[in-house]
Amino acid sequence: MLGQPAPRRTVLKGVALAGAAGLGVAACSTESKLGHAEPLPTAPVHLGAVDEVPVGGAKLYREQRILVSCPAKGEFKAFSGQCTHAGCALEKIEKGAGICPCHGSRFDVTTGKVLKGPATVPLSVIPVKVEGGKLVAGPDASPGASPSA
Repeated sequence: MLGQPAPRRTVLKGVALAGAAGLGVAACSTESKLGHAEPLPTAPVHLGAVDEVPVGGAKLYREQRILVSCPAKGEFKAFSGQCTHAGCALEKIEKGAGICPCHGSRFDVTTGKVLKGPATVPLSVIPVKVEGGKLVAGPDASPGASPSA
């Protein structure tokens, strides 16, 4: 069998595994019902100024894979920005929903709950707080912290 090209499925599995190995998230993640790892911050992540997240709206920090909503002035909620179905990064926010480009799952930006599948598991909650007018998400942040100015 030497010399024969590898089946396409084998090649694709190898590429997916190599990409996941590069994330380095196995020890500090949660897993969806489908078993894929969902990376969560292991240290505080500085996101930016609080006024970047509109009151009544949300902002997706794609590079950090964090979604932050502001349901009321001074109140912030943060969630993983990675789809719980197949692990794709959410791409955009539209009409109050974080949207996954891979299979069309939609998540409520204020609760993390699934609005449209195929995902069935809500986004993981990430603690978030305000420090000096800036948002900080991660394990050292306490949920529901009010702005400190």
